[in-house]
Amino acid sequence: MIHSRYFEELKKYEELIRRENKKSRFYNGVFDRYEYPVLTREHIPLYWKYDLDEETNPFFMERLGVNAVMNSGAVELNGKFYLVARVEGADRKSFFAVAESDNGISGFRFWDYPVVLPDTCPEETNVYDMRLTKHEDGWIYGVFCSESKDKDDPDLSAAVAEAGIVRTKDLKSWERLDNLTTLHSPQQRNVVLHPEFVDGKYAFYTRPMDGFIETGSGGGIGFGLCDDIEHAVIGEEIIISRRIYHTLTEAKNGAGAVPIKGGKCWIHIAHGVRNTAAGLRYVLYVFGTDLKDPSKVIAEPSGVFLVPLGKERTGDVSNVVFTNGAIKKEDGTVYIYYASSDTRMHVAETSVEKLEDYLFHTPEDPLRSPDCVKQRCELIDKNMALLKEMG
Repeated sequence: MIHSRYFEELKKYEELIRRENKKSRFYNGVFDRYEYPVLTREHIPLYWKYDLDEETNPFFMERLGVNAVMNSGAVELNGKFYLVARVEGADRKSFFAVAESDNGISGFRFWDYPVVLPDTCPEETNVYDMRLTKHEDGWIYGVFCSESKDKDDPDLSAAVAEAGIVRTKDLKSWERLDNLTTLHSPQQRNVVLHPEFVDGKYAFYTRPMDGFIETGSGGGIGFGLCDDIEHAVIGEEIIISRRIYHTLTEAKNGAGAVPIKGGKCWIHIAHGVRNTAAGLRYVLYVFGTDLKDPSKVIAEPSGVFLVPLGKERTGDVSNVVFTNGAIKKEDGTVYIYYASSDTRMHVAETSVEKLEDYLFHTPEDPLRSPDCVKQRCELIDKNMALLKEMG
């Protein structure tokens, strides 16, 4: 017999799923935030967590709990919106699960079962942060972090990160390909596959790292080409978005969502990290690359694009925002899906037109305080003159 408490909890669950989302009061002219997260651990189906049988679970306890839902890849298919979320169980292991919505801003509901990836890497302990690329070759590729224990280091926290690759046509059947090999980088995280061929080859945005956490000699976001996606090997990585002292990328940076093709450039929404007295702070920033040569940066607006605000600042790993998924609709609207504090998923709404205006008309970072003050005073002078004209 199904436990009677199930029906009480199901009512709460359905109320959450059916809740209408609406734009918040936040304003900066660049994007709109929404009031409610689009995915949380409360969105997990009850039958994923509880044994519903009253006889074997008389107190209706969670048997397989879920700690957080975060870092979702995103794709639109046949007029519906899909997030392939990183779900972290109470056991700390992450797995992927597909959540579906009719409008992309509310009503996300997980499919009956999580994603079952082909288990081809016996040493792999954890998987997370999948980017979904609708490639011009007809496949949807998922590129994610494949984590395993560093057997050469006795420290139990020592790990090795690689970029795992899968592909699918329907988000249901997944084919596992070889992990990405980068000949000059010991470890890789935050790898993104470009949606089009470049010079007839598959193009990747990489993040060269010497270790699992520290970038070491890794200079920033890399770009590399490979001939065979099934056995992907990258020889040369060109750094296209560099880490710079006393900026938001000082500690490290990495590719975020799959680049969005605009009218003037490829739009990249990435993350930057700096160290603070309270620990690492993750924010989002944006840059643009040439439409014909995506390894060439042509727009670098100054400063942060999106930061954690209010309740977003607290969670499992506080003061963090992270994106690995965005969707451009046919009308140019862009939904940016971002996680806050490794705990929950949100959506921000903007457009290609707004993003390109931001990219090409926001001043670049002059990198020194005196020059930043001069830059701001010039803006104030311009505005004061306009206000004076108005009387």
